[in-house]
Amino acid sequence: MTTAILGIIVTYGLTLALAWPLGKYIAKVFKGEKTWLDFMALPERLFYKLAGINPKEEMNWKQHLKALLTINLVWFVYAFFVLMFQDKLPLNPDGNPGQTPDLAFNTAISFVVNCNLQHYSGETGVTYFVQLFVLAFLQFVSAATGIAAMVVVLKALKEKTTGKLGNFWEIFVKAITRILLPLSIVMAIILLFNGTPASYKGKDTFVSLQGDTVHVSRGPAAGMIAIKHLGTNGGGWFGANSAHPLENPGYVTYITEMVAQVLLPIAMIFALGFFINRKKFAYVIFGIMTLGMLCLLIPMIISEVHGNPAIAHLGIAQPTGAMEGKEVRFGPVASAYWSTVTTIISTGSVNAMHDSTMPASGLLQLLGMMINSFYGGCGVGFLNYYIYIIIAVFISGLMVGRTPEFMGHKLEAREVKIAALVTLLSPFLILAGTGLSSYVIAHYPGANWVVKPSAWLNNPGYHGFSEMLYEYTSANANNGSGFEGLGDNNIFWNVTTGFVLILGRFLPIIGPLAIAGLMANKKYVPASAGTLKTDSLTFGVMTLAVIIIINALSYFPALALGPIAEFFSLH
Repeated sequence: MTTAILGIIVTYGLTLALAWPLGKYIAKVFKGEKTWLDFMALPERLFYKLAGINPKEEMNWKQHLKALLTINLVWFVYAFFVLMFQDKLPLNPDGNPGQTPDLAFNTAISFVVNCNLQHYSGETGVTYFVQLFVLAFLQFVSAATGIAAMVVVLKALKEKTTGKLGNFWEIFVKAITRILLPLSIVMAIILLFNGTPASYKGKDTFVSLQGDTVHVSRGPAAGMIAIKHLGTNGGGWFGANSAHPLENPGYVTYITEMVAQVLLPIAMIFALGFFINRKKFAYVIFGIMTLGMLCLLIPMIISEVHGNPAIAHLGIAQPTGAMEGKEVRFGPVASAYWSTVTTIISTGSVNAMHDSTMPASGLLQLLGMMINSFYGGCGVGFLNYYIYIIIAVFISGLMVGRTPEFMGHKLEAREVKIAALVTLLSPFLILAGTGLSSYVIAHYPGANWVVKPSAWLNNPGYHGFSEMLYEYTSANANNGSGFEGLGDNNIFWNVTTGFVLILGRFLPIIGPLAIAGLMANKKYVPASAGTLKTDSLTFGVMTLAVIIIINALSYFPALALGPIAEFFSLH
């Protein structure tokens, strides 16, 4: 266990060592300063010319949102129809069929919003053409969308008073050409040389030691696996995701994929400090986020290492911890670190089955997605945290009897209302969805649907409730991981989670952009002796308290019915 714990310490340390200079580089890119990838300006200019875009045309926050939402709608339509008719397109050596309309609806939305909630298995559910030209493409552009949204907010925070927040298309394209694409190429090469396939051939066949003929799926997976982690997407080439031996062959690829999915979320926080010239503010945010991660990680490691109490009661020793659903080559400690990171960040990839983790671990995984602001996804992690900052500033202003101010701008009723609506949105979507599915199962288990509600759950009782709660939590957080005991590939789950995906992605982007844009238009108020210092440890703790209180009040009753009740039933 000591070696495994040392392994995750080294992995996290390597992530920090790479994230700090990367954050500095990202700030330079979006400030327009010289970088070593300036040669990418030539293909960028070609793209702008072909698309008829003026990258130097300034936009206000409303124009940014219009561009962001419009292009995302175009991508959804493109993905939806290609998924339905993929069987008629090239690069389909295994003869995979087209998706049903409800599954195509869910899959298209899921990849557009950076969630990758896969209600299908990668080997049989999509073709090579779709994996490369739809899903991998969406993994690039959805990550770039989140980065672009954050950069717009940073531009609003940086200026004293302005309505000019840069050009969405320029920020978006640079996020791909200067950040995501170069990093993905490097990572794909590392994966390729460590056993991840990149072949365009169909399934291979071999005869096992016991004489069975086995068909092994493959494909040009290395590139997609790179951007799935770097872009905090999480959708796997294979159905078992990064638990699959070809998607994550060994400990070198484990470290590579772990570093990749945490790298940009942390680097974007450091970039914040360099971009707006408030490094201390960025370090306070990073410190609170890291503390939040540790509060989830340490108990999860303890829970998994101690094993399953139900097995212990049978007198069976568990020297390696709780191994159900885990890969022997990784074990419980490395799996606990992965599942913590993949749920606090919106990656959602897995190297072990979350449905098989201990109830305490399931609780912590759910909390990571419900809070959704400890590092978070590419760009959007800070946007979620920004909402908590606005609420913390408002409460702090009430406590001292002053009009709240943030970054030299008055925080007034309109901004607070937007923050409150965004904050209340997540529990509404998660709890309403879980309540609806619970009602259907309880009152219409034998409904004459293609898949009867009584067949949705493989696990009864507390854990079955947790499976439904997890599905909507994952969809709302744009995470994509799941308790896979839930039978989710049917019209009910495809459609309901599809709408949760849309609202859970775009309203938390619209809200912070609107708040930042509105505040940037206000008159700048110089700091005075009574101004709240938002770059202090005290304010950081205040923000953490707001996060804990809001999420405890929102989710504790539902968690008590699921993982908490299951935990006590085992003990």
